[in-house]
Amino acid sequence: MRAFVAFELPDRFIDDTVRLARQLSAAVPGRFMPAENYHITIAFLGDIGEDDARRAIDALDEACSGLCPIPCAATGLGKFGRASDATLWLGIAQAPALMEAAACVRDRLRDQGLSFDDKPFMPHVTLARRARIPRSGLDGLVFPEPCELTRATLFKSTLDQSGATYKPLYTVELGR
Repeated sequence: MRAFVAFELPDRFIDDTVRLARQLSAAVPGRFMPAENYHITIAFLGDIGEDDARRAIDALDEACSGLCPIPCAATGLGKFGRASDATLWLGIAQAPALMEAAACVRDRLRDQGLSFDDKPFMPHVTLARRARIPRSGLDGLVFPEPCELTRATLFKSTLDQSGATYKPLYTVELGR
């Protein structure tokens, strides 16, 4: 199965992000992500088997034990790729608690012998793919209010012609 580990976003932050995406979709052509796909990826594991999934769960349990809810604040928009064919994202502040928690999860995954996409952790929420970002400014955007992240989850990702769907396989509640 194709899998990744991510911080889930609280409902209010998702609702605010949906409103932002709606504002953006009026000015930015592209394939906007459904709200149920909003998350902050910690580590993309790729194709894993059941044994690897169990090890990922162990790593998540170990990394998140004793963690308190983590502050989360939007910092603005960014993109991967060319402006004519970009992945458009909402940046998340690199608060020390967030960066340390992500590093801890990644370290525990490595300790469990799991490999993952080892690009540096850059917290963001993907808003759209194949976006064509206009050269003119995007004025009047309303960004999500700050929140706290309280859930880290191992997700299964299934790809089809309409895009990806994510199914939570295991979740750790932070601060419980």
